[in-house]
Amino acid sequence: MNDESMIIDQPEEPAADQRHRVARIVMTLAFLGFGLWIASGFLRAILWGGIIAIAIAPLYARAEARWPGGRRTWLPALVTLAIAVLVLAPLTLGVIQATHEAHQVADWLAKARHDGIPQPAWVARLPFGAQAVADWWQATLSTPDAAAGTLDKVNAVAMRHSRLFGVDVLRRTTSFAFALLTLFFLLRDRVTVAVQAITAGHRLFGASGERVAEQILRSVRGTINGLVLVGIGEGVVMGVAYLVAGVPHPLLLGALTGVAAAIPMGAAVVIIIAGLLTMAIGSTVAAIIVTAVGLVFVLIVDHTLRPALIGNTTRLPFLWVLVGILGGVESLGMLGLFVGPAVMAVLVMLWREFVARGPALPGPRQPD
Repeated sequence: MNDESMIIDQPEEPAADQRHRVARIVMTLAFLGFGLWIASGFLRAILWGGIIAIAIAPLYARAEARWPGGRRTWLPALVTLAIAVLVLAPLTLGVIQATHEAHQVADWLAKARHDGIPQPAWVARLPFGAQAVADWWQATLSTPDAAAGTLDKVNAVAMRHSRLFGVDVLRRTTSFAFALLTLFFLLRDRVTVAVQAITAGHRLFGASGERVAEQILRSVRGTINGLVLVGIGEGVVMGVAYLVAGVPHPLLLGALTGVAAAIPMGAAVVIIIAGLLTMAIGSTVAAIIVTAVGLVFVLIVDHTLRPALIGNTTRLPFLWVLVGILGGVESLGMLGLFVGPAVMAVLVMLWREFVARGPALPGPRQPD
């Protein structure tokens, strides 16, 4: 009787192992989903920290080889501080410039309420629509009553958005601080994180896991080269153009152009603003020239040099580079600039591997 019981019980062990395996998978997925839900507010900051860590990894490896004693203490802290300064310095300069001119803006607004805003001379020199602009100016800005009413409407809209702006600034400041904290720990423990990521990739996906990781690294670095470095080049070129054309605040506008150039069509918006400022001081010809030349320059760079640079690094066709950049921005904002091309590069790589593993098929039949 005991022998029969042993024979009956033996098949139940693999079934129990199977149930345990399924239970572990379900429990893991449940805790993974719960953890992602808890950390959802910080996922963007963590991704930003990871992207910056990937971007500076080659330079950091050289610094780590030069000062091996600081890899666990001051070196990651120093590099994190340097990244924070690089990001915050342009913003600080912009705030200082805005504060410096706030008094002049306040005086101008008081004068506009008292006397109205006279129609500038450049309106009459517009190549088209001059009469329509003149009529609008007369109805909304020329007289004290009209100017006061228009400025009150603008001030009411600004007050409504100022509260949201303050909340948004606080949220972005917190996110930026958490991204820096993430960057610090990724730099400090980068060897451990890399080994664990490679091990997990092999266990989950086999040999293709490491190829996916390498493709992500190449894509992120190539995208940074194509967006950030090309954006800096656009800012330098346009800064010189602003200076030659007599645009107000050429250095500040050049820096803004370089920052905005990372966003599709962002540089074009700054160039148009620079042209309007130049027109406002009476240099209509210079405004038209700097706007036209700047827009053509940005159009050529954004649609030829930048996609080619990103595509050569990520091994992406031109179309998928644009889809990754534009679709990433639409879905994830600024973060999508770097995540979008990386996702497209991994998908294209997996597709090519899938097709390459299939049987060789005859080519298309030539017509008789």
